[in-house]
Amino acid sequence: MRRRRAGHGLRVAARVLVPLGLVLTAVGAGYFFTAYRGITVVGSAMEPTYRRGDRLVAERVDADAIRRGDVVLVRVPGRYGDQPVLQRVIGRGGDRVVSDGDRVTVNGKPADEPYVRRGTAPLDPYDVTVPQGRLFLLGDNRGDANDSRFFLDERSGSVAASGVLGRVRGDVVAPVLLLGLGAFGGVLAVIGIGLGIGGYAAGRSAAARPPATGR
Repeated sequence: MRRRRAGHGLRVAARVLVPLGLVLTAVGAGYFFTAYRGITVVGSAMEPTYRRGDRLVAERVDADAIRRGDVVLVRVPGRYGDQPVLQRVIGRGGDRVVSDGDRVTVNGKPADEPYVRRGTAPLDPYDVTVPQGRLFLLGDNRGDANDSRFFLDERSGSVAASGVLGRVRGDVVAPVLLLGLGAFGGVLAVIGIGLGIGGYAAGRSAAARPPATGR
């Protein structure tokens, strides 16, 4: 009886921890990579809000959930070498966006833009109406951003809302918790595998040991 039970507890623990760990890993890491993506800022177009080298988390959103003021990661075919860029949503489909070269108004109302880097030279004025299903995007560093203003002859500089890959989250608690859950599940699975190996080895060792004989 003793031989049969050698390492039994370790093997039972392994049978519990390995599946549990794999489930937690799949739920945590799987959901994170489905709903979010990590990004690193590579330029200065969004300064002073985001600086080169900053690490951010973008959540995937439906096009109709995008709001003015959101910072989005967007890919625009034919622009930026087809690489995704970070820009801020100023206008949505149907909005009229006007600038005198400094201040911006949306539908006749001054845009509240505390995030914009001030002190740059006056820029060219513009007056556009954003087509439906599209977005007018600007960088926060207006003096160093290659944004919608430079493509006004292409559907008023707008981009398709469907090209948005994600919206930058200011709160990263949920994504961090999901990654932590995935990492914890991975640790549990590794521990379970180790216990299973230990239990198997203990069982083999006990089976190979000669039975005790009485005198």
